This record gives sequence, C-alpha cells and structure tokens, in this order.
Amino acid sequence: MRIVTLSGAKGLASDFRFFAPLRMTERAYSSEGEDMSEEKPQTPPIQLVNSEEEWLDEQVRRSVWTGPWNKVIDLIDLIYNWGRRNSVWPMGFGLACCAIEMICTSATRFDISRFGMELFRASPRQADLMLVSGTVTKKIGPAIVRLYNQMAEPKYVLAMGACATGGGPFKEGYNVVSGVDKLIPVDVYVPGCPPTPQALLYGLMQLQKKIDKQSIRDVSWYRKGVSEGVPEPILGPDLIDARRLEEITALSADPEKLTARAVKIQKPAKGEKKE
Repeated sequence: MRIVTLSGAKGLASDFRFFAPLRMTERAYSSEGEDMSEEKPQTPPIQLVNSEEEWLDEQVRRSVWTGPWNKVIDLIDLIYNWGRRNSVWPMGFGLACCAIEMICTSATRFDISRFGMELFRASPRQADLMLVSGTVTKKIGPAIVRLYNQMAEPKYVLAMGACATGGGPFKEGYNVVSGVDKLIPVDVYVPGCPPTPQALLYGLMQLQKKIDKQSIRDVSWYRKGVSEGVPEPILGPDLIDARRLEEITALSADPEKLTARAVKIQKPAKGEKKE
C-alpha cells in the first residue's frame, strides 16, 4: 500500500492516510482597492512513504534529536564545567609571607571576583580549592592532609610560592617539607618568592583551563566504589607515611637492611676537594 502524507500532518485517518489542512491566504484589499496581502507561505513538500512505520520514523527523526550519546556527554561537560570554573571557592589557608600576596589578590585592585573566586571559606566542607601559600613544616603536615580529606569532591590544590612548591630557601631545614606535593596531590604550581598577585591570578586561570578539559566520563568522583582519602602522616621524629608502616617495622627489625638503606656521608680528607 502506498501512503501519501504531508510533513505537517496531525490526524490519522482510518485507512492510514494522513492529511493536514493547507494554509490558505486571503487577499485583503483596502478601500482604495490596493492589494495589502502578504506573500503566500511556502507549503511543505508532499512525501511518499510505503508504510506507517516509515512515516513514524521520519517524524521521530524530525522531532527528536537522535545523535550519538557522546555528543550529549560533551554538551553536559560544557555546561557543567562552565558552572564549576566560575564558582571555585578557595579555602583561607595562609602559612607564611605568600599569604599576604594572596590577600592582596582578593582586594579591589586585582578583583578576583571576575573569576568567581572571591568567597574564601573558613570550612573545608564548603571549599573547592586549597591555596597552600607559605612554608609547609612537618608539624603542620598532618593538619593539611586532614583538611584536604574533609574537602568535598571535586577539589583542587594550588601550591603558591617556592616554599609550598619545593621547600624554598628552607628546603634543607630539618623541619620543612620539600613541597606540599609530598603530602597531597597538587594541580597547579605558582613559582615565586613570593609570587605577585598577577602570578596567582594566572595560576587560577590555568586551573580553569584544567577544569574545562575534564569530563564526567573519567573523573574520579563519578566512579563506582568508595574513594580512599590521603592517609594522614604520623608526626614523630619525622613524618611517617601510614601506608609504609609494615616496611618501616621490617627494616627496624633487620639492622643489616637498615644499614644498607642508610645514606652515608663521608667527610673529605684533608687536602681533598669536595665534590
């Protein structure tokens, strides 16, 4: 059976023939007899289909978007990341002199509000970004990890300054951690001693670019299972990683292995040049 349909058809006849009323335009004449009618709209072309299923498929194709699922995910990522990149709330976390530059960045001269990042939160549960600005000592290390674990996903870390990045001028100090990345994962590094507010703003823009590239397909906070936090280090004679307790216990029980792993510092003899 051959069915004749119109693209604007709305009714279903008993013999599976679909008809739609054609729009008719009337000519309007003024009192002077002038033609005031508009142009006649174009009538949609008549389509010929062989069955009702073909007609239904054509209507669904015209009315419903049937593109690949990846395109839908890309659109969701675009909207989702746009909202997150413009509403990153930092946590007030000043450790040393770099914190003064961080405070200057939030002042009116540099206007961090342009990026939607002016709301410094005192609670880690309301913050998206940890700005580590200053020297990271071994005593403050467990507190940094504890605050990082209390932040909700998605969360990011920005190391501001030479001390937070790699220890800075205090790198050889017995009480200084050589970079906060020894404790928690870092997303953006801002060098300088101290870095200027412009450098911090540039680092925040780099963080926005990283957020734009993320997709809900592979981010960690949308995966199944329980995500384990960063283990809090144990403060003793030195910072002890809880994940290596068994290894440390085994080494302490075997003096030979402990001696083999120890770094021996030999003093140069008199007259020898120090390498």
